[in-house]
Amino acid sequence: MSTRAGEFITLQELIEDVGSVDVTRYLFLTRRAEAHMDFDLDLAREQSGENPVFYVQYAFARIAGILRKAKKMGIAPPEEPLEEVLQLLTGEHERELMRLLESIPSRVCDAAAALEPHRLTELMAETATGFHSFYQHVRVVDPEAPQLSAARLTLCRACAAAISGLLGILGADAPERM
Repeated sequence: MSTRAGEFITLQELIEDVGSVDVTRYLFLTRRAEAHMDFDLDLAREQSGENPVFYVQYAFARIAGILRKAKKMGIAPPEEPLEEVLQLLTGEHERELMRLLESIPSRVCDAAAALEPHRLTELMAETATGFHSFYQHVRVVDPEAPQLSAARLTLCRACAAAISGLLGILGADAPERM
């Protein structure tokens, strides 16, 4: 776009070009309101881990897939997290993810109080990264350890709820399959 040359495109045209309201909204919210923004059309169109909203939505879809797989195997997290089950989550990656999830409510409140929605996109990216790291290092569903699997599935379910809630704040979808 060029203001000097009088060239511009409308937001509707941008959304149609990108193909997704979610991606357009998310990318606009990644910057402070007063910061200069370069909107990368190629990145916005890309459906890979390089696209930040795709990366966050993929984390949610991956968790949904893990929960489906576990259910087929007859392993499920308890409806209400039980203290004795959650005490099994002692690993480094489990604890890191739990600390991150625990910080979300206060960080959302801080972002709202400061009128800085870009903090939410940062938090979503951090949560997705935290989950992907946890998933790479931990065997979530293990038929040989059903109690530990149930505890890890509880953590996955909590992470999915956090990601879905954060995406919902921005009006973006949390797809169960991608």
